[in-house]
Amino acid sequence: MSKIGLFFGPLKGSVHRVAEKVKVALGEQNVEMISVNDASGSDMEKFDKIIFGISTVGKETWDSNYSNTDWSKFFPNIRKVDFSGKTVAIFGLGDHITYSAYFVNAMGMLAKDLLKSGANIVGQVDPSDYEFDESEALIDGMFIGLPVDEDFEPEMTDERIASWVKSIKPAFGL
Repeated sequence: MSKIGLFFGPLKGSVHRVAEKVKVALGEQNVEMISVNDASGSDMEKFDKIIFGISTVGKETWDSNYSNTDWSKFFPNIRKVDFSGKTVAIFGLGDHITYSAYFVNAMGMLAKDLLKSGANIVGQVDPSDYEFDESEALIDGMFIGLPVDEDFEPEMTDERIASWVKSIKPAFGL
């Protein structure tokens, strides 16, 4: 069985902690974690099964500083890779209180690029257990991946990860 590439960023924060929990839930031996800060398109091409972990910052941060983040530097690599035949899942971190109008938007932005490149995205999540105003991560009435709010709902993270990982395991051959 081939490993799952878990691409995440940034390092040393909530996304990293959640990525570690996803890795453990999938079986550490099944996952290779790669920071997007250190990754290239050829790194993604090595995997047929990929998980992306991304965070969303507020619009005022995007407008001023977003061009210098790990993900803003990594996005052009995604657009160069053919994801046809690849199974992909996404989790996204967001703050549903302070940024309720942009809740996990980065997850939706990432998914749209992946879908254009032929990715088979798995792990959609029903939004009914979440409170927010708007989200670009809603596609066909479902979150395109797992939303996690470590700022205001950290007590729900482990349960949400367990449920989501259970739903994606069959697609990843586990």
